[in-house]
Amino acid sequence: MPQKRRSRLEFENDNGETLRYVEHLNGGGFVSPKATVPEDAVVLTGAFVEAGAVMAPGSRLGRGSWLEAGSVLERGVVVNGSVHVGPGVRVGDGARIGSRVKIGAGAVIEPGVVVPADAHVDEGAHVERSSYTRAA
Repeated sequence: MPQKRRSRLEFENDNGETLRYVEHLNGGGFVSPKATVPEDAVVLTGAFVEAGAVMAPGSRLGRGSWLEAGSVLERGVVVNGSVHVGPGVRVGDGARIGSRVKIGAGAVIEPGVVVPADAHVDEGAHVERSSYTRAA
């Protein structure tokens, strides 16, 4: 069976650095060659995984979402569409992130937490299962 040819994307950022991405075969989103994303992770169309980001096996990044450098999605995490995961964020095993959520730099989402759609998690926040409340 012939293999699908992966698309590549390359552009220059505001600092004059050339950024390179390769289409992930499981979903069609773009992943930096300097990110760690296993084959069984899902990166849907329009999603980007930056250099230094890590996705564990069985994790999923939704359509149009962005996983910034140094962020980690642990095993079985589901991130829905149009989510921004800031730099250095850690999302624990089995957590669920609703659509259009913004997670600030350095935040920690504990395992099993469900963050509802349209919520905002502050920079450096520590979100536990029992303490999460929907942002106003």
